[in-house]
Amino acid sequence: MKLAEDFSKFIQTSLLTAPLLNKALGVFFISMLPIIELRGAIPVGAALGLPWYLNMAVSVIGNLLPVPFILWFSVKVFDFLKKHNICTGIIKKIEDRAMKRSESLATGEFIGLMLFVAIPFPGTGAWTGALIAALLQFDRKKSFWYITLGVLIAAIIMILVSYGALTIFKH
Repeated sequence: MKLAEDFSKFIQTSLLTAPLLNKALGVFFISMLPIIELRGAIPVGAALGLPWYLNMAVSVIGNLLPVPFILWFSVKVFDFLKKHNICTGIIKKIEDRAMKRSESLATGEFIGLMLFVAIPFPGTGAWTGALIAALLQFDRKKSFWYITLGVLIAAIIMILVSYGALTIFKH
């Protein structure tokens, strides 16, 4: 609750009166956060008055930036931390949560991964999709491109919801 209030206060004091570049950077950094990702960043950008195309671009780029690091390094970092008995409880929870969500991907693999990332529900997104792909040892390059497609679909959905379909076609 306190975190949500602090986040709301940050947006109100730092971003609402900021110049366009600062608003775009704020949306960019929000889209990089796990759980929030572009599903939270795009509505914030819309509330800040960013043009939909700029909001979409910075949100997609920010959301995708962590993906290669998660795909290539998350399992290695987790293994290192478990080997040295550091944060093993947290890592176990993260792995269990990701694996639990991965059951829906088992049959469709890459198409399932894309759809999992594309559906803008809590707990789905680029971070979780990349972690699942890494834990299930999917091909990393293919996973990145399917996650990218999923992020683009999610961005389109969130733009349409945040700005309204009719106002987008007026521009």
